[in-house]
Amino acid sequence: MIYRNAQDWLKAKHKRVLLFGMSGLGKTHLSTLLRDGGDWFHYSVDYRIGTRYMGEHIADNAKAHAMQVPFLRELLMSDSIYIGSNITFDNLAPLSTYLGKPGDPAKGGLPFDTYMTRQSQHREAEIAAVRDTAHFADRAVRLYGYPHFVCDSSGSICEVVDPDDPQDPLLAELAKTQLLVWIKGDAAHTKELVRRFDKAPKPMYYQPHFLHAAWADYLAETGAAADAVDPDAFVRWTYARALAHRQPRYAAMARHGVSVTADAVAQVKTAADFDAMIAAALEAG
Repeated sequence: MIYRNAQDWLKAKHKRVLLFGMSGLGKTHLSTLLRDGGDWFHYSVDYRIGTRYMGEHIADNAKAHAMQVPFLRELLMSDSIYIGSNITFDNLAPLSTYLGKPGDPAKGGLPFDTYMTRQSQHREAEIAAVRDTAHFADRAVRLYGYPHFVCDSSGSICEVVDPDDPQDPLLAELAKTQLLVWIKGDAAHTKELVRRFDKAPKPMYYQPHFLHAAWADYLAETGAAADAVDPDAFVRWTYARALAHRQPRYAAMARHGVSVTADAVAQVKTAADFDAMIAAALEAG
């Protein structure tokens, strides 16, 4: 780790951290709090994915839909209108909408092959965006004068590294340049995440073998034809499996850094609180 103990962390001229864990446990909350304090540069992996690496896919998909409307088609063909996504740190809907959900097209579902193609695009984009963190950490100091850097990672970061491989190149690269911080939830947090997801199911990235197995199992369990699957029902069913799938992967990643609880994160109100929480985690080993 780049900080060996609490003193190293507290005395560091430049603090660099990467927050990881399930979406909804406080990564973006902490990152925004630190950014608003004025001394931290906030790098969002999801924002980078949706703008730099998948922006063209997202815009082309919107244009394809617009081209089906004669009025919009004419304007697009004459370059009279512009269609693009308006992704922000707080609104990643264009990215998740593009990823989509497999199933019945009448309910907004995608053919499974198309869905998997978009999943593959996301994987490549996420790896590239995660690799950019060191560059942006340096750029934050050199160009903007921010002394500290926080990477607000995607919930799926554990899907694009092999946390059980000490030689995994992406994970090793991250550990050399940032302190990896796992925001760990308990059973109550998991229950709340599932409740929220059931209320508003959204597309997510998963490893190909996990999705193929989930899709086959869901079709077998429900007896539904592939083009008759309720997209929301499938992603709800898959999400519960994903929590169990990802938990040990996050835990293995934490061996390269430290872990903090979601409850502790909820108590952080200032950058000084954050420093103290990380110092305590380093001391706890």
